Amino acid sequence: MHASSLPFAVTADGSGGGFVGPSIDDFFPAGVLFQGTPFELNRVLLIRMFAVVVLVLVLWLGTRNWKVMPTRGQVAMEFLIDFVRQGIVIDTLGEKAGKRFMPIIMTIFFLTLALNLTGTIPGLQIPSTGLIGQALIMAVIAYVTFIYAGIRAHGIRYFKIALWIPGVPLPIKPVIALLEFLSTFIIRPVTLTLRLTMNMVAGHMLLALCFLATNFFFITVLASGNLLGGIGIASLLFGVVFTVLELFIAALQAYVFAILTAIYVQMALSDEH
Repeated sequence: MHASSLPFAVTADGSGGGFVGPSIDDFFPAGVLFQGTPFELNRVLLIRMFAVVVLVLVLWLGTRNWKVMPTRGQVAMEFLIDFVRQGIVIDTLGEKAGKRFMPIIMTIFFLTLALNLTGTIPGLQIPSTGLIGQALIMAVIAYVTFIYAGIRAHGIRYFKIALWIPGVPLPIKPVIALLEFLSTFIIRPVTLTLRLTMNMVAGHMLLALCFLATNFFFITVLASGNLLGGIGIASLLFGVVFTVLELFIAALQAYVFAILTAIYVQMALSDEH
């Protein structure tokens, strides 16, 4: 077990010490498979692979045999897919452009959702999107997608449309163009990355703190005869409440990432800023 996962410190003689909270080191565990090789896999990477396999199976099994009279599982799957298809892609990009960019946006939504939800699943309990590299990869994909959309629609003139704003007085146009460059081509991928990563890191820290505290109060304090260990009931209740909140945040962050990608593509396709 990783050191930061322990509910209390252990001294050299084996006795329990003080409470040790969660650490950012939780996201950088030791290797589990192929240690010392370029293919080393740690717990976070294994969870990520597991989430992808489960996601593929759920989408495949959930859509391969739809019936005219849908089952409950089919209704749930139809709701999720239509929520992304209509609520995010078509409503933002329209029918024609939406069909072109639907596969990439739907992939971004469902992959982000799956990787976020691993932070609330017992036995996994860590969101791999809390590692900035994962969020950065998806932000780069979104970045390349909207630039590709702009160039495909307008050619090299896309950069002029994005930076050279009509109606702005000529003396300040270069300043506005610089600000637009920073906003469009630098800040967008950075904010996409940091928004997702920081939310997932904060959520993991909060949940880990509540449940480690519960473990500490029940196992260490209460077991030693100290009635203060009853505080563990409160930390457990907070943990349950924050778990529900984290489920909502996991879904919300997947929605935000997907809708912003769709909005950026729509702005790239637009003839005007």
